[in-house]
Parts: sequence; structure tokens; C-alpha cells
Amino acid sequence: MQNAKSRATFHFYLVFRRYFASFATGHAPTKTLRSPRSGLQQCPRLANTRFRFASTGKAPVQKESLRPQTYYDIFPTSLSSGAPPNGSFHINPAVLRKEFLQLQAIAHPDRHQGVDKAKAETASAVINDAYRTLLNPLARARYLLSLHGVEMAEDESIAGSPSDSTGGMDAGLLMEVMEVREDIEAAQSRQEIEEMKAHNDARKEASEDRLDHLFRAGDIEGARRETVRLGYWVNVGTALENWEKAGDGRVSEHD
Repeated sequence: MQNAKSRATFHFYLVFRRYFASFATGHAPTKTLRSPRSGLQQCPRLANTRFRFASTGKAPVQKESLRPQTYYDIFPTSLSSGAPPNGSFHINPAVLRKEFLQLQAIAHPDRHQGVDKAKAETASAVINDAYRTLLNPLARARYLLSLHGVEMAEDESIAGSPSDSTGGMDAGLLMEVMEVREDIEAAQSRQEIEEMKAHNDARKEASEDRLDHLFRAGDIEGARRETVRLGYWVNVGTALENWEKAGDGRVSEHD
């Protein structure tokens, strides 16, 4: 058991050395790069990194082949297939967190000194940002869209998106959201809220399933619209949580 743990630790040490040991400081470039492996744009946060490799006695490895292009590359074990369309939109939170903690244990600035400490601070910050982004389905969807050159504002709504094939906006979704919010305002018991939460969780799961299909199919515009839809249901979830937190069981506004 100890040997297996030691091998795992050594594996993550190598990952850290390869990906993060010589992070460069400075601002990310304004122009993104193309990933030769996936055709996606390189994550701007990673575009300005440089790498150094310890001598292993083996033939030198091309640095570019080990350069992380996206946040998915930071977690080579839990996200071994990479970003969609090669990998799935769905992520196992427990598996991702395990790898995150292992990487952070190695990259923690307190374990390094001098110049290496500054590099470890940069590495730790990037690992944290990557983990938080990929763990949250809505943030993950927006991140994937950004890799395809589509930037979305956090408050973007269906009303600001292109019309559908019939020439109109998604009025049905807007009406459904308004009705749900009215139901929340009218709720009188926690049982009603719990039922609404279960229904809303099902909506979010269905939306995530559609995003998996759309990203795998390369339908980026469809994924953008579905991301907007998911954002509505996430906001509804926040409104339901606010109801539960309110002292009198009601809230006047649901952001």
C-alpha cells in the first residue's frame, strides 16, 4: 500500500515539475494560441507559461508536447481524455478533487523556497482556478465556449442571444422561468421548496446532458444557447436557497 502511495506521489511530482515548475510571471497575452492536439484555442491563463525539466538521463522531451493547453491538461489522471469533443462534458467531482488535492500538496508554496516559492505560488493559483472552473458545470460550459472563441457575460440572457430557427426568441423558456419565480414567491412551506429544488435539479442535469451532446457534436452555437439556459436554472436554484435562508421563509427578490 505504501509503495502504491509513493508511486502516486512521484507521479504527481513529475506532473508538477513538467507543468508548473517554471511558471513565468506577467500578464497573459491578448492573442490566444491554437492547441495542435485539439484545435481549441489555448487558455489565455496558460499561454504565457514556460517550462523546465530536471535531468533524467533520458533523451530530451520536446517542451511543447508537455505544455498544458487548457485547464483539462492540468488534471491528466481524472480528465485523461481532455476537453470535448474527445472527452465528456461531465466530470466526476470526487475524482477531480482527489487529483486537485494531490497537485496542491506538491505545489503548495510552503514546500518551496526562494525562486521556486514564487513559481509554486503561480502554479498553485492556476491549479485553484482550473479546479474551481471545471468543478462548476456553468463555469465549465462558459470556459469551453471561450476555448472556441465565444465569450459570454455572466448575465447574458436569451433575450440577448440570436433568434431561433422560427425567427423569434426563446419565449417559452422565459415564460417558464417567470412562472417558476412566481411559484417561489407564492411558496408557503419548505416542502414546496424542496419539491421545486428536486424539479430544478432535474432541469440542470438535463441541461448538462444536452451540453455534453452539443460539445461532442461540435455545435458551439447550440452549446452557447444551452449554457444560457443552464444559467437560468442555476439562478432559480439560488432563489430557492435564498427562500430557505430567509428568516420568514420568503425573499422579496431572487437574484
